[in-house]
Amino acid sequence: MTFSCLGLSLLTACANVIPPCGAKTSPPSSELRNTKWELTRWNLPPNANGEVRTRQIPQGENSNPIQIIFDAKGDRVSGSTGCNRFTASLDEDAKGFTFKQITSTKMSCSPARNELENDFLYELNDYRSIVRNGDQLLMIGADREVLSFTQRSNTVTSK
Repeated sequence: MTFSCLGLSLLTACANVIPPCGAKTSPPSSELRNTKWELTRWNLPPNANGEVRTRQIPQGENSNPIQIIFDAKGDRVSGSTGCNRFTASLDEDAKGFTFKQITSTKMSCSPARNELENDFLYELNDYRSIVRNGDQLLMIGADREVLSFTQRSNTVTSK
């Protein structure tokens, strides 16, 4: 009895970890085909008091927002880091997809934009889970940062 209770408590504890136990999870890429998403909120990890702080990010077309665009075939993404363009392939398994072979252009940016771009590309490469809720997409990092994307109404045309 003690052993089964211990096992149950470990499973319950693992289920309550955000991100969940270090496993990458995401919706199937087919749900995201031919869609465009803009980063609208960036929550930093909670501080020592448990308070969640937000990071300033560019938003709207005139401010070079951070965007992710899923292609029509479901095997590539592209987008903007707010300064440079990036592209990546999608690798999919039973737990969803991961971004592979992320590459970006190397245009010169302000130091603040360079820092934002580097941090975004790090999160893109090291997220633990992606959750879709209608027109919202949450990318939860290993460091507990949460990037919130909003779907944009214009979809990408297939090439």
